[in-house]
Amino acid sequence: MRRKLLGPQLVAEGKIALDTPAVDYLPRFELDPRITVRMLLQHTSGIFNFTGEFYEDGTSAPGIVAWGGKEWVDNRFRTHRADDLVRRALAEPARFEPARFEPGTDWSYANTNYALAKLLIEAVTGHSLAEEMQRLILGPLGLTDTVVPETSTEIGGPHAHAYYRYDDAGVKKTVDVTEQNPSWISSGGDMISTSKDLHTFLSALLSGKLLPAPLLAEMLTPEAKVGYGLGVFVQQRENGTLISHNGGHGGHATLMYSTLDGTKTMTAALNYIDDADLSMSATFQAATQRLLDEVFGAAPA
Repeated sequence: MRRKLLGPQLVAEGKIALDTPAVDYLPRFELDPRITVRMLLQHTSGIFNFTGEFYEDGTSAPGIVAWGGKEWVDNRFRTHRADDLVRRALAEPARFEPARFEPGTDWSYANTNYALAKLLIEAVTGHSLAEEMQRLILGPLGLTDTVVPETSTEIGGPHAHAYYRYDDAGVKKTVDVTEQNPSWISSGGDMISTSKDLHTFLSALLSGKLLPAPLLAEMLTPEAKVGYGLGVFVQQRENGTLISHNGGHGGHATLMYSTLDGTKTMTAALNYIDDADLSMSATFQAATQRLLDEVFGAAPA
């Protein structure tokens, strides 16, 4: 989520305009000129998700990088360039002709959008994403336990271990996958942080310390289908609005929720035995809902 804030921050500096076609900043990809920066941040571009697509009818399309099973375990130290991930994803719409949906007409989460956002930030600033993160967020907020690892496989300081369960020729195996090269997910979720730093960031963002009020309001204005703003979910509950963006894979996961004004947050770092079939997904979602009810009050029935 912190990375996804860089777009609005650079808008505030006048370096990016939300409703400008993304192709104007990244002409080398020949994107559909109807796709704006806002659509990348809000996942309304229709671009193929390089980690695979899941459809409402229950069908799916495999991704262009391995993100599950033995293939992911065996290749988890491989380096992937954001340019390559984007180019391969843009070649996929032959399956959908001409894309998953027309730009701006629907919503579907695609890590490709954020890989493009990373490259766009680097194009307009002339700096790496890690440098801009340090300048605009990590440095000003003193988030010394948060890093952008890029291709590094190491985690500094005390940390939880992550485990992954997979099938190998009919045999169930569980391996320690704490160390992995995060470039396979690119800017869709490759940062390392702590629950304390997540709390500091979320409180600062929602209390107006990182964005001018009009831009923060735009960030928190959700699209109609699932209630996604610019990099955040905006969830209406009985006792008020919650802002959130969770994520996880490969034995690592993060929970991050806050009230609209940032005065109450819930952040958590989790380690768990993940598996290719997401066998514990329903149980995990139910437990998360009970935790939210305890912290923020019951959701509408």
